[in-house]
This record gives sequence, C-alpha cells and structure tokens, in this order.
Amino acid sequence: MISAIVAVDNNWGIGSNGELLERIPEDLQYFKSLIEDNLLVCGSKTYEGLPRRAFAQRNMIIISRQRNGCIPNSFTCYMSLEECVNSIECGFYRDYDGNDKDIFIIGGGQIYKELLPLCDRVYVTKIFKSHENVDTYFPDLDEPEMWNTWKATEQSEVKVYDDIMYQFWTYDRIN
Repeated sequence: MISAIVAVDNNWGIGSNGELLERIPEDLQYFKSLIEDNLLVCGSKTYEGLPRRAFAQRNMIIISRQRNGCIPNSFTCYMSLEECVNSIECGFYRDYDGNDKDIFIIGGGQIYKELLPLCDRVYVTKIFKSHENVDTYFPDLDEPEMWNTWKATEQSEVKVYDDIMYQFWTYDRIN
C-alpha cells in the first residue's frame, strides 16, 4: 500500500520556511507508529530537515535533481522523481524475503503533489488553526472536486495540546 502522511492546518497548509507549522507530541508518535519498518519517500529538503538519529536506519528514497545513487552503509537512495515512480511500480519496496513493504510519502509539498495520484490512503492530522506565512500546502481532500477520488473513512476524537485542537483522519482512494 502507498500512503501519504501529513499534518495540515485549516487551509491545508503544511509548512513555513521549511518548518512544520506545529509540533504536537502525539502527532509525532502517531507518525512514528505508522511509518515503522516501512519505506519512506521524501524530497531532499524534507530529508535535510529530519533528525539524523531517528531516521538513520530507515529505508528511504530521497527524490533529488542533484544527487543519484545510494548512501554507503545505509538504507537510503537518492533518485529522480521518475526513477522513484518506476521503482515503486516495479516492486522496489519488497523486503529481502519478498514481502511487500508499505510506502509512506512524507513530504514536502511538491513531492506530495506529484505522488498523491499513486497513493491508496492518506493519513491526515487536522490542526484546527489557521497559520500565517504558510508557503507549502497539501491538496485539500475535502474540496468537492476531490470527492470522486477520496473518501474520509476514519477520524479520531478531537484532541487538545497546548490549546491546539487536532484530530487524526484517514482518507481512502475510492476509484
């Protein structure tokens, strides 16, 4: 299964100046629990912003125009967007025993936009707040033009952290 995982504000904003809009501990734990032991795909800017220790032993594809190839002694490969799509379609995401691994698209904005058509599911943390100076957005899955493609299938109860209300949603592709 190919999934995207993202945290959005009221306007489906996801970032400002390369940073997340909010850091909510339970959201970070949720993210970690979903991606565990799966293949991650992100852009090079997103990769550069990740904590190295937390992602050192993860299977990752980093989409980049400048670099290509694998990082020695790691599970990380740089490739173009086209190479990434071809690798996914060819079953590159199987483990050594031939078992399929789930793929998680983890950002940034352009990578989400390009790879969303390949996704079967999207995990969205909705942060019920509007942020200023947002420069990166995720496609709004609640817009009427998305209703023929995506359906909200699960949602958690509303949660609160430091006066910030948020909720976990799952959207599944319907066509």
